Amino acid sequence: MNKSKSTWIILGVVAVIALWAISSYNGLVGQEEDMEKYWANVEAQYDRRANLVPNLVNVVKGYAKHEEKVFTEVTEARTKIGQININAENMTDEQIAKFQKAQDQMSGALSKLMAVSEAYPELKANQNFLDLQSQLEGTENRITKAVTDFNDAAKEYNTKVRKFPTSIFAGIFGFKTKPHFKAKEGAENAPNVSFE
Repeated sequence: MNKSKSTWIILGVVAVIALWAISSYNGLVGQEEDMEKYWANVEAQYDRRANLVPNLVNVVKGYAKHEEKVFTEVTEARTKIGQININAENMTDEQIAKFQKAQDQMSGALSKLMAVSEAYPELKANQNFLDLQSQLEGTENRITKAVTDFNDAAKEYNTKVRKFPTSIFAGIFGFKTKPHFKAKEGAENAPNVSFE
């Protein structure tokens, strides 16, 4: 084999490796961007819910003035949510858990608020309340979809980051796995229903 032919073979191998490295890097960047987009959607839906809460509380307050404890819980839960900021580029399991815990507190407070509304038939017939309740239900569905999309994107990204040989380039260029939402604690247990 002459020197010219072996040089071309070496250059060809180097070119293939370079193209593969570029393709791996660009794939990781694309998937990371997708995951960050889906995280932004999660935040947007939770923000939407948080923005509906004051209006819902005000409508219920007009009917249920003695339910101050419930209103305080909702307000405190909303405040906690507003204090949590997560950057999708460097999120951690702890940040996601803290965010999820605050959202779970909001869900619990909203459940209590809806339970209060059951005691006031005239409130349940109020069009503003019905509209807000409908928007909140739609938002809860959007939240579920956004969280599912985010978890799917995080899984796909994490799989790519961890799979060999892409994991080599992921390590070189600083791509790390990202956390995802976990099921709410106790979600595996059926709810206890009592008619006493």
